[in-house]
Amino acid sequence: QVHDSAINSFFLLDRFEYQDADEGSTLAWDASGWLGGDINRVWFRSEGERTNGVTEDAELQLLYGRSIGPWWDVVAGVRQDFKPESPQTWAAFGIQGLALYDFEAEATAFIGENGQTAARLEGEYDILLTNRLILQPTAEVNFYGKNDPERGVGSGLANTELGLRLRYEIVRQFAPYIGVSWSRSYGNTADLVREDDGDVSEARFVAGIRVWF
Repeated sequence: QVHDSAINSFFLLDRFEYQDADEGSTLAWDASGWLGGDINRVWFRSEGERTNGVTEDAELQLLYGRSIGPWWDVVAGVRQDFKPESPQTWAAFGIQGLALYDFEAEATAFIGENGQTAARLEGEYDILLTNRLILQPTAEVNFYGKNDPERGVGSGLANTELGLRLRYEIVRQFAPYIGVSWSRSYGNTADLVREDDGDVSEARFVAGIRVWF
């Protein structure tokens, strides 16, 4: 099998959006990209949010990815959490790609510098209503191996986030959208949220842009 040896790149700002949160106005982002060839690539992922001008969550992942099939990559590297609380570093291992019917999926495991463990499952799917109008359901599930009260997470299933966004591709590379997201905490994480007088479950209206090049 012959592969192109050229070095290429891709950047996707999948979500850059305003959210109408209970505690105020939130600016959230979710971006990813890669640099490399057909088989070996360097990936980055970043996500986070700022509420009322204060950064509540922020993380950056830098990963080496290797293709194991036409639609799947294995990845390994590091994740750096900048917020909440003091920064912490994780080793990251996972798989990402396209499942049946072009369902985009990521499954990543993390090992923290102080023995913490975590896992994250993510998925999204594009439903073409017309050539330019696209409905995108999304889902994210997070698990943690032990309690970390300082950062507000407990062992087991910690939280989920579901989203539904409707975008209009003015051009393929640029699309404004509106939608809703719903997040919920569970188990020990929900107990920690209640102790901090937070909401265990919250729905938000969102509006933003999606850009890629």
